[in-house]
Amino acid sequence: MSTTSRQPLFVPIVYLGGLIFGVGLAISGMARPEVVLDFLQLEDFGLLFVMGGAAAVTGLTFAVATRYFDGAPLTAREYARRLKEFDRNVVVGGAVFGVGWGVSGICPGAAYASVGIGNYPILWAVTGMFLGAYVQGYWRTRRAAGTDDATEPATG
Repeated sequence: MSTTSRQPLFVPIVYLGGLIFGVGLAISGMARPEVVLDFLQLEDFGLLFVMGGAAAVTGLTFAVATRYFDGAPLTAREYARRLKEFDRNVVVGGAVFGVGWGVSGICPGAAYASVGIGNYPILWAVTGMFLGAYVQGYWRTRRAAGTDDATEPATG
């Protein structure tokens, strides 16, 4: 969908949603790596309630929205499931994400909220996330280019 067919308030509402999300992460403690690490080490289950509450609100919203609205309010796109193949990339990506989350105690969304509450050393983790995403994109592009070259007949 092109940006010209979006509602004029699309971008401001997305920013507002991100702001509310970040404030929620800060208030709940999910923006503090030590709280997340305590949760992952089964020492503090408070974040279980935060995630459960978020899942309940999301589930209820999707149940109501898909039943009573023809399309998404800001984009008018029809509500539909997006299916992704469960392949090796999903497993490897999930494992790398999980290890990174377990080691650092922070995930991308919470990292930005953590910077917002003054945890500036977390910028090292944000830098690492950007670097990792860049390396993965570079590797995937190179691998795709290599498979295209391999399918062409050799000349010579």
